[in-house]
Amino acid sequence: MSTFNAGEAENLEDIEKQFAVVAVEQAETYWNLISKVPGSRLRLTKYDDEIYNTFMEHFPEFRDVEKLKKFNEQDIKNKEAKDRWRKFCSLYEKTIEDYNFGTLLRTDSTQEYGQFSTCFVVRIQFYAFEIARNKHGLNDWAAAKK
Repeated sequence: MSTFNAGEAENLEDIEKQFAVVAVEQAETYWNLISKVPGSRLRLTKYDDEIYNTFMEHFPEFRDVEKLKKFNEQDIKNKEAKDRWRKFCSLYEKTIEDYNFGTLLRTDSTQEYGQFSTCFVVRIQFYAFEIARNKHGLNDWAAAKK
């Protein structure tokens, strides 16, 4: 049994850098994918439909395509939102590999990844947003841009 306590751990700069490198590589891979294949034709996981339906059930405000397209980082990171997300994320603890691994998410699906249009989230949040965006065709512009 691990004796690691995240609350008491030091932030080790090298470990943080390694996590950042992995998150950037994942973002680059995803961008390369949606730049070549319209998002509406993609499945990111074998659980896409379940993730989408559960996301819409837990976060009905994102049924509004305009909110799904572009949101403010604080909309998902304020205290109330964190509590809601914690419950949502825990549903995928056993089914989505690395469900809580740090990942970059575009806050504006009309933009590429960038300094002002990206936030740090856990993987299941990334899946929830990007699966929903893909289902609504909000990422198709990237492939059409060629």
